[in-house]
Amino acid sequence: MPGAWRGRLRPAALPAALLVTGIAIGGLPGFLAGFVAALLGIDRVLDRLHGLGGWGMDDAGRRFDRLERQRRRHPSRLRVLAEDTTATRRRLGVQPIPVASIVGTVDPHKAEAFDAEFRPPPFGRERWRQMCHAVEAGAELPPISVYRLGGEHFVRDGHHRVSVARALGAEDIDADVAELT
Repeated sequence: MPGAWRGRLRPAALPAALLVTGIAIGGLPGFLAGFVAALLGIDRVLDRLHGLGGWGMDDAGRRFDRLERQRRRHPSRLRVLAEDTTATRRRLGVQPIPVASIVGTVDPHKAEAFDAEFRPPPFGRERWRQMCHAVEAGAELPPISVYRLGGEHFVRDGHHRVSVARALGAEDIDADVAELT
């Protein structure tokens, strides 16, 4: 329980410290410190209410930076499923699939950009950050599109969504599934 409260109180730590410092200093510098504390407090409350911009984007940026470091330390290649024009495709519709069953892509360019763990490319930082922040704020993203071959899934569309789902520890993700036989 104390750990849960720590995460909720952390955004209030800086404004509270500034307010206490402002009261202790007094005079014009104290007034300015208190004023800045009030503005920061209001910003953080608004960020919690509507979940746009602000400190939540910083959290998503830190997640991206962590993934980028892991990618550099443990380079791996994303599997590519060649789109076989002779394979029979049976559309199964939108359904939840295990994130762990997503093992590759059908796009060779995406295989160069993402690694085997779907860690994003450095040039996709801003898009990934915005998507991660939106999911953390409760937004529902459109389903990804995949081919199913056996028990494995290969992404046709939605590589960034898969990356964010993995980074946030999601077990399932909605996908428009086409089975290959």
